[in-house]
Order: sequence, then C-alpha cells, then structure tokens
Amino acid sequence: MDLDAVRTFVAVVDTGQFQHAAADLSITQQAVSKRIAGLEKDLAVRLFTRTARGARLTIDGQAFLPHARELLRVAERAVASVRPGSRPLRVDVIASRSAASGLMRGFHRAHPEIELDVVMLFDIETALAAIRSGAIDASFRAVAVPGRPLPEDIESVWVLDEVLQFLTGPAHALAGARSVTVAQLAGHRIWMPGIVPGTEWAAYYDDLVAEFGLTIEATGPNFGSDALLDTIADTPALATFMGEQTRLAWPVDHGLRRIPVTDPTPVYPHSLLWRRDNPHPALATLRAHLAAAVAAGHDAAGTWAPGWVIRR
Repeated sequence: MDLDAVRTFVAVVDTGQFQHAAADLSITQQAVSKRIAGLEKDLAVRLFTRTARGARLTIDGQAFLPHARELLRVAERAVASVRPGSRPLRVDVIASRSAASGLMRGFHRAHPEIELDVVMLFDIETALAAIRSGAIDASFRAVAVPGRPLPEDIESVWVLDEVLQFLTGPAHALAGARSVTVAQLAGHRIWMPGIVPGTEWAAYYDDLVAEFGLTIEATGPNFGSDALLDTIADTPALATFMGEQTRLAWPVDHGLRRIPVTDPTPVYPHSLLWRRDNPHPALATLRAHLAAAVAAGHDAAGTWAPGWVIRR
C-alpha cells in the first residue's frame, strides 16, 4: 500500500477539500486526485463522495480512516527507530566482564542520556560484518591480524592496552611470588580453553608463545569463567592469564592469586572500530569520552604487544 496515498487520504479528511489537502502537502490538486484514485483502486472501494462543500467520507472511507491513521503512526515509529540519534548506540564489547565492558560502563555513567545497546559478538570478522551492515555502530577489537587488514571503509583508533596478569591456585609453584617475569613462566602450563583458532585473540597468544617460548593450552570445552576458576583453584599444575581489568569474583576458599608479570609486561590491545560514514551522533561522543579516559595510559614503558598491533 502506498503510504503517500494514505497520507493524502488523511489530509483530505482533515482539511475537507482536495484543494486544501494539496496546499498542505505541497503538491497539485491533480496529484491529490490521482493518489486517492489509486488508493481506491487498491482497496476496491470508494472513499469519498464529492459535494458542493468539498469531499465527504463514504461508509467505507469512515471504516478505513482509523486504520489509515494507525498506518501513518507505525510508519513514523519505524523511521524514528533508525534515525541517527533516535535509536540506541549499538556497541560490541566481546565479553561482559572485559575491560571494554568496563569502559562502556564508564561511558554510560558519564552520559546517562545516551541510550545504549551492548552486544557480544564472536570474532573480528563477525564484528566487521556487523559494522559494515549497520547492525552495530562500533566494536572493541585487537587490530589488525597479520594478513587481514581492515576494509577501507572501517576506521579504528587505539583505546587501551590491558595488562595481563598470571592467575594461579594456592598450590601452584609460583603462587607465593609477588611478581613473575615472562621468562619464569616458561615450562608452566597456561590453560586458556576460550582460545579459538583464527580469531584475533588466538593470533595474539600465538605471537606471545612464539616470542617467549610459553606453553599455552586450549584443550577441553570452554564452560566459562566460573569453571575455569574452579579448575585453576584445584589443579596445582595449571594457571591462566587474566586481564588486569577483567572483573571476576570467586569463593574465598579458592585462594586464587593474581600475580603481576614483568620484564616485559604483556598487554592486550583494545581498539575501537566503526564505519567511516556512520552518522550516529553518539558515536563521536563515545570516541571523545574514550580519548579523554585513556590518554594517560598510552604506550606504557616495559610492555609487550605483537608487532602487528596498530596504535593510531
């Protein structure tokens, strides 16, 4: 059904005359007549009868009027739902307990007037497809994986280098250390069941292993962070890496230890990605907030990240 014809029908009803409706819609009276005739043909009924004083609704026209008004209201709501600034800003944070999620919580506290949709997508290829299709406005990712440069229409900006810590149970050989060097981690089993080949975080840990001769295992199903922490607490031979800003809680009797890693400190790089032509006004606000929030932490001395990481 032609919404312009429906809109014209309502205008004629409200003004009482085809001529007045034409003036309100900034079209000719002939165009009004043509639209009404087309609508009547689609509905197979007559909507108006002409009188000396203008146009009068038929019984069928009276029956159609409330539905016509509702059609126009639905159409307006549909347009408003995707109008820049009228819909939520959609941002991918990869995981609910990640540093990126913490950054978005800080943004929400600073700008409670901006409506947000926070989603969690799987890998950078999925995120890029969602950004390019308009399904999301931005994503926090590590860029760019070797051999897979960002598409020309995608912009990125470095946001945060998240320090990695060594997480052990109470009986682990390094549990009593106040800090450990990367060299001391060689020979210890580092268990990270969430690593999936082909993802950007898999590329990161592949480079970490190659650089420092570490042993990182991704064996077994990934039952989530709670199961990971239970296993680390109960298995002296296993440890894992955990982001310094990753928010986790565990039972007191687990006795888990977060141990700083030094010489150098491995950091996981987070960048914000978005499509260059994205018009959402809140996207610029988010970028400005992130720039102000993390400016002091850029390029900290004594840290390590893969050589392919882009920081702009």
